[in-house]
Amino acid sequence: MQSYSQYLPLKSLNIINNWIDDLSIEIIVVKKRTTKLGDFRVKGQRLFITINEDLNKFSFLITLIHELSHAFVYVQYKKFIKPHGIEWKNMFKSKMHQFIALNIFPDDILQALEMHMLMPSASSCNDVNLSLALSKYDAIKQIFLSTIREGECFIYGKDRVFIKQEKLRKRFKCQELLTKNIYLFNPLAPVKLFT
Repeated sequence: MQSYSQYLPLKSLNIINNWIDDLSIEIIVVKKRTTKLGDFRVKGQRLFITINEDLNKFSFLITLIHELSHAFVYVQYKKFIKPHGIEWKNMFKSKMHQFIALNIFPDDILQALEMHMLMPSASSCNDVNLSLALSKYDAIKQIFLSTIREGECFIYGKDRVFIKQEKLRKRFKCQELLTKNIYLFNPLAPVKLFT
């Protein structure tokens, strides 16, 4: 068994292992990073993917397919395209549809994923609905700003207390209670309820 196998749904292993063999790519599972879930790199002639170990098996699979799509596009086009351009989007859709057809994902993730695949973005973290669906399967449950009611107080960071206000386009307006300063928060900001 490969070192990454334990992080994936069992039904996904045959396809993933075949792709990894076809690409001669190394998968490295790393400690949690707050800035990214995974990445694709080229060093000389070698191809690498790093992926965070703290992801649930569905998040791990989606992130791995995302990065493997980068590798397939790189092999085909080298560096002459945009990282998340049309070539990558088409590759990611094509690769992901193979797994959607296998019924690997629970219904709630599947619905969000199918919507995400209409216009895939540079990160599944940018898709609030998909991120929330995936978070239900995390070992450690988090509360996200988008899941609390307007007017509720929450703690962000170590001890800063805010009150959630209205949503402006994509972010929530929140006021820090101590300073009265207004900040814009990502809907997926992890928070703690203030009691």
